[in-house]
Amino acid sequence: QVQLVESGGGLVQPGGSLRLSCAASGFSLDNYAIGWFRQVPGKEREGVSCISAEGNTAYTDSVKDRFTISRDNAKKTVYLQMNSLKPDDTAFYFCASRRWYSHCSNSVSFYDDWGQGTQVSVSS
Repeated sequence: QVQLVESGGGLVQPGGSLRLSCAASGFSLDNYAIGWFRQVPGKEREGVSCISAEGNTAYTDSVKDRFTISRDNAKKTVYLQMNSLKPDDTAFYFCASRRWYSHCSNSVSFYDDWGQGTQVSVSS
């Protein structure tokens, strides 16, 4: 059974950093694309970043040069390092998976399984 568990969220001041983790269980990460998404109440879920099974990455424009996605298949974990955080980054963050080797996507519809999410709040 595929299970994804996010952790690492919290409250941080503007300009601060957080590292989110997406831990997988029930499957090997090796052949899976992983995406990070975020959502605020009343808005659609937004793709933030993704990483393919081959290690190719993609970012939405608003987080480029601030966020870095990486994966450690041995630890079955994908990370989202978030630097220079802004109040606009405040959201509930989710990770998602799909067994797909060649690429990843920042589209919600691409993914099959989702974690429960973790809250990120950026405020002074």
